[in-house]
Amino acid sequence: MHIDVNSLSKRYKNLTAVDALSFRVNSGEIFAILGPNGAGKSSTIRMLVGLTSKDSGDIVFQHHEQSFTQLDSDQFGYLPEERGLYQDVSIHKILHYVAALKGMRKADAEQQIQHWLTEFELADRQKEPLKSLSKGNQQKIQLLSSIIHRPELVILDEPFSGLDPVNQEKVIQFLKTLQQQGTTVLLSAHQMSLVEKLADRLLLMANGKSVLYGNMDSIRTESTLGSELQLELASVPETAQLDAIRQGFDDVCSVTLNKANNLHLQLVSGCQIPNLLQQLMTMLPIINLQLQQPGLHEIYLHALSENTTGSQNHA
Repeated sequence: MHIDVNSLSKRYKNLTAVDALSFRVNSGEIFAILGPNGAGKSSTIRMLVGLTSKDSGDIVFQHHEQSFTQLDSDQFGYLPEERGLYQDVSIHKILHYVAALKGMRKADAEQQIQHWLTEFELADRQKEPLKSLSKGNQQKIQLLSSIIHRPELVILDEPFSGLDPVNQEKVIQFLKTLQQQGTTVLLSAHQMSLVEKLADRLLLMANGKSVLYGNMDSIRTESTLGSELQLELASVPETAQLDAIRQGFDDVCSVTLNKANNLHLQLVSGCQIPNLLQQLMTMLPIINLQLQQPGLHEIYLHALSENTTGSQNHA
């Protein structure tokens, strides 16, 4: 199943939460929507799952050469940001109840429940009430409840919330398994490093609009943030030398010197690095260097900073 979103907008009184947003989620991929609080992520997801209506634009789901503007509840799984399973009911009963709501036969539901509880190392606790579990283990049950009926599309709002690093990795493998089975996964998350290793493509939002969109290679190309050049120096550079680098090189965004005489230069995208190095070697006692591509976290912060600056200048 894939999703086409075209010029989607949502307004609440005087606030435009989603502003002419367009993107596509391809069938069988893991697609991530990123952005700070108030960016419009949850508003977008709520329109996708039919909890709220759009003000303008189009949402089209396509599956087996058929098109839909709205999905039936058994066609997708949804993990909302606000959790809501019954705390006093046993894990086993909760999952069977959700499966019944999705129209599953009891025997099929039992097979899925035992399989996934074993995978998440919770099979021996299935008779316990949900409230007896840690926050991280409760999150696993929330996640299982959204996929118990084996939907073609899974939409997850903050699936890593409350999970320690070990369980974060388990959820990553869980989502990759769903993808290998042909499930399309759309998720919203704040954990940049996890999203970078997991998602096939990404949409970075700010102020209800798309800021960056595509796979990591295209996002790096589209971003104005370039690589970071780390220089190990034989001696401490003079202040005048650092000022000359800051003021004399248009391709250098920032210059930072740490206590170990390592100089960090943040470069702009498209910087001609060989030419820059040639000039720097005439100025500094360089004994070693390392070039590092920006990660999603750095690109994310830089794009949001540019977007905020642009909005203020426009205002």
